[in-house]
Amino acid sequence: MSADGFFFAGLANPGLTNNTFGATVTSASVQQITGLNTLGVSMARIDYAPGGLNPPHTHPRATEIVFVLEGELDVGFITTDNKLFSKTIKKGEIFTFPRGLIHYQINNGKVLAAVIAGFNRQLPGTQRVANAVFASSPTVEDIVLTKTFQVGTKLVEKIKSRLPPKK
Repeated sequence: MSADGFFFAGLANPGLTNNTFGATVTSASVQQITGLNTLGVSMARIDYAPGGLNPPHTHPRATEIVFVLEGELDVGFITTDNKLFSKTIKKGEIFTFPRGLIHYQINNGKVLAAVIAGFNRQLPGTQRVANAVFASSPTVEDIVLTKTFQVGTKLVEKIKSRLPPKK
């Protein structure tokens, strides 16, 4: 291997945010930097348009720490006791997401935001909650989703009451 196996310039520039979520994750893991193999570290850059969201997800193999480069974000994670830990973080501040817990980041500001994320694994893995539940292959049976999300119950009515009115 040469020095190039330990080099990656992919985090130098912002990622495009003109997508469904208004955010882009640019990974710097062992898949991009072969020299990270067995070293137990990786990084990512996440760029957010105003209103951009890195939707609820987990990293099954790694703890994540984010450092805000620009802007500010509302961030949070949910414990296994369903307790939400959330905070607004600004340029120069950090926040940590424990391994395997569902977490998110959203740019509620009016300007672009960006973070550098660090992970304690060379390949942390990412599983988006909505994709895992609603876009698996083969699909999860409707009866499982109906019972899980208590369709037709007070829980659904509570969720609907929090949604903005339809136009």
